[in-house]
Amino acid sequence: MSQVSLRPRRSVLYMPGANDRALEKAKTLAADALILDLEDSVAPDSKVDGRDKVCAAVASGEYGKRELTIRVNGFDTEWHDDDLRAAAQAGPDAVVVPKVNSATEVHAIESALESAGAPDHTAIWAMVETPVAMLHAEEIARASDRLTVLVMGTNDLAKELHAEHVPGRAPLLGGLSLALLAARATGKVILDGVYNEVKNLEGFEAECVQGRQFGFDGKTLIHPTQLEPCNRVFAPADAEVDSSRKIIEAFEAARAEGRGVVTVDGKMIENLHVDNARRILAVHDAIRELAQ
Repeated sequence: MSQVSLRPRRSVLYMPGANDRALEKAKTLAADALILDLEDSVAPDSKVDGRDKVCAAVASGEYGKRELTIRVNGFDTEWHDDDLRAAAQAGPDAVVVPKVNSATEVHAIESALESAGAPDHTAIWAMVETPVAMLHAEEIARASDRLTVLVMGTNDLAKELHAEHVPGRAPLLGGLSLALLAARATGKVILDGVYNEVKNLEGFEAECVQGRQFGFDGKTLIHPTQLEPCNRVFAPADAEVDSSRKIIEAFEAARAEGRGVVTVDGKMIENLHVDNARRILAVHDAIRELAQ
């Protein structure tokens, strides 16, 4: 993971694509990335209008350094093909596709985007939100170089599992782990699912902490009030940054002196610790760059 290619995705906020006020407000929010939504948040009779609005938003250049993506409607809807064509021509940072269940579907998305003239920088973000997707997560993640991010759809996953939403998410841990393993095995970014209780910020922060401990790169959000705790939890703490710098400095000094054993604060340091320290500093620097 290089500092050049790394892009912070701590907070990825869904914004309703047919809502002018929401699209305008999104320009000022401290989200690392935005998902301009054409699916769940847009009523059937507003789908075409919403499509026009999000494509215009992407083309406006008014969203600063925020990563800008469009979530299209699913494969089984009448709007899917037109959404993909319009999104390809708008050229967002990524197109988010719901309920991706197989490598075959990824190939179909990629082909449709390329046929419609999508620029090389427009990635695919695949939402994995069904039992089938959990069991085929690696093949989905590995299907295309254009696919860069897996997005957990935890609400739909819970529905299909007949599972309850409970603190700690015990019923979902198997699926979360499978998707995480797939992302890490294939070198892809993975985003945690949404937290539904927008007024329960204590519960939300606890789930952010759990997500970071699991290894998620960030979390998808449904309300701007969730931005601050999410950005804070998924950013390296000052103590982590300081410790990472010490580890790298000690390792490089030892290597220059021809020493094979390195200790920092009484702990033995190996290559894996150095790799992790470099990753933490890369995330830290990327967040600072985004804020400038």
